[in-house]
Amino acid sequence: MGRGRWRTAGSALVRVLLVWAVSTLTMLALAGILPDFRLQSDDGDSITQIGLTAAWAAGAFGLLSALVWPVLVRALLLVPALVLGLLVFFLNGSLLLLAIGLIPDGRSEVAPETAVVVAAVMSAVASATSTALAVRDDEAYRRRLYRLADRRRRRQGGAGRAGPARAAEAPPGLLVLQLDGVGYGELRRACGSGLMPTVAGLLEGSHRARSWVTDWSSQTGASQLGILHGSNFDVPAFRWYEKDTGEVMVCNRPTSAAELQRRAIERTGDGGLLTLDGASRGNLFSGGADQLALVLSVSARRGRANRSRAGYFAYFSDPANAVRTAGSFVAEVVREVVQSLRARIRGDRPRVSRGGLYPLIRAFATVVERDVVVAAVIGDMLAGRSSVYADLVAYDEVAHHSGPHGRDTDRVLQRLDRSLALIARVAEHAPRRYRIVLLSDHGQSPGETFLGRYGLTLKDLVRAGCGLPVPRRAGRTRSGAEARAAVLAALHRPVEEGEEAHPGPGSDPVVLASGNLGLISFPDIPGRASRARVERAHPALLTTLANHPGVGFLLVDGVVLGRDGKVARLDVPGEAEELLAPFGPGAARAVRRTDAFPHVADVMVNSAYDPETGEVHAFEEQIGSHGGLGGEQGHPFLMWPADLSDPGEDLGEGPGEDPGEELAGAEAVHAVLRRWLREADGPQVPVAAPPAPPVEETPPGEEINGSLPSAGVPARDEIR
Repeated sequence: MGRGRWRTAGSALVRVLLVWAVSTLTMLALAGILPDFRLQSDDGDSITQIGLTAAWAAGAFGLLSALVWPVLVRALLLVPALVLGLLVFFLNGSLLLLAIGLIPDGRSEVAPETAVVVAAVMSAVASATSTALAVRDDEAYRRRLYRLADRRRRRQGGAGRAGPARAAEAPPGLLVLQLDGVGYGELRRACGSGLMPTVAGLLEGSHRARSWVTDWSSQTGASQLGILHGSNFDVPAFRWYEKDTGEVMVCNRPTSAAELQRRAIERTGDGGLLTLDGASRGNLFSGGADQLALVLSVSARRGRANRSRAGYFAYFSDPANAVRTAGSFVAEVVREVVQSLRARIRGDRPRVSRGGLYPLIRAFATVVERDVVVAAVIGDMLAGRSSVYADLVAYDEVAHHSGPHGRDTDRVLQRLDRSLALIARVAEHAPRRYRIVLLSDHGQSPGETFLGRYGLTLKDLVRAGCGLPVPRRAGRTRSGAEARAAVLAALHRPVEEGEEAHPGPGSDPVVLASGNLGLISFPDIPGRASRARVERAHPALLTTLANHPGVGFLLVDGVVLGRDGKVARLDVPGEAEELLAPFGPGAARAVRRTDAFPHVADVMVNSAYDPETGEVHAFEEQIGSHGGLGGEQGHPFLMWPADLSDPGEDLGEGPGEDPGEELAGAEAVHAVLRRWLREADGPQVPVAAPPAPPVEETPPGEEINGSLPSAGVPARDEIR
């Protein structure tokens, strides 16, 4: 064994002994603090004997954690992530009880509930100590990352040793990180105000950014399907009714996501963006990747074909990860409750309900999903995979309920920036260079909900327009009364107190909402209903909807209807562009494309939009929304290293056209990413490392592991 290897082995041994010593001292301190935890016999022991007992227990617990814990987590891969996170405490406590039981002469005793606390603290302290020791020596840290990459590569059948020489020779990989819901304007604001110093540093040096325009369905399902699979054809909204099957498709339902992915692959004849040595992390769709974690389209599968939950194993196999994430999870739940209560006390408007399960859902999106995805991305880089696409959904989830601009979302953006900083630092130690691309799938438009502003839901308004009974609450509102009056006027009947219109034969309409986009389908009308057919069946419906102040426009079988009787045919040049001008220059193109979808609804309803305030009115209970046309929701961003070709090339921006014209549609973004993958063998331009984020006070439970964000630190994997 060479001198270098002896030195490495000696350093590793010293670190193990130091971690053991710190764990022993921690156990002694906990035994002195907790009444149900002792490390001595009933007759009493000397200080030396108590110390030896603590050392024995700490060593046994560390050894069991290293050997038994990965097996337990692998056996629980089919358990939902939230349940697994809760089980972590009890499993960790069980290992401590087992370790205590191995101490000779029964010198130790701990209550089961206390064991859970002791195990959590021990895991966190051991993790923090080992990480602190590792990162003090940059060269040792670099060597350990290379060894970890080698080990992962050998598991996949690779060969050779990762090192600086190989890193320089390997073609660069493409790492795409999706900041869900962060619009182009919001990105600029966050960088300019210091909320995202890592991203701001990239923009000032190595990266450029531009906005792109979504399709009419400005939501993750349509955008991500188009970006990853090259086609989002026939995805009219986040949820829609399909007459041929009688089913409602929902983009975040596993069976629907799997079917949408199958349709996209069938249409394009291609498996997706990530088919060549790719990884998909935290996405709705796989993109054809072989390495999957938290991917919805495969989550409904059973058996060996589904490896989506493997990301849980990679993260929770270290109990310290689980303990830290669980602590952050609890802190996030508390934070949401406090923020919601503060908003109520201040009387913030607009405001939506944030009770029920929402605090848990928010904590999962902003903590568990973030930590698992970031850890998986780090593993992908260390394994040297050629392409990675990961989605970080934290901002989008919080913006729906807190609004896209404010203190709540600012905190989320700061934590996302710290995660990006960690990824950028680890990328410096990966066995290949990575070109890091940041993008978003849509933005967020603010505004009071349709229900909050007008006192009735879109479904109530549709039922009133069809002459169907509506809830008493809706009937008493001004909008409900106006809708009822419009029905009676269209039927040429006098408005009399207490009079009810009676619907004709047929089933009730299916009314669905996707942000500020509404969809109305009539199951009793086969195929797509024409405007004439709708007006025959429900004479007052279209007029009632088009003239409502909360509605911007309607689409009915190739015809756009606006307020005050305005009508535009999509097949007549210029008509739709003029009527839809307030919604942006690309609005007519987006509506025209959706009109050609086989499963477009009989009536598509886009809410009103105020160009001065940027506000829309979601048909769901969201004060930050997306899904239709209007405002920031339709203007996400694309940010790329300057050594890659400009996104506008080969996409129709020729001579005589505006070179600054925005990319139109998610399929165009897919084409850009495809081109960048083909450019992997091109010349390299060094990318400056981003600046370290500023040190700031961290809320309790947010970061247990010192200076590194709670996203999983790769240095700990080498300890095992």
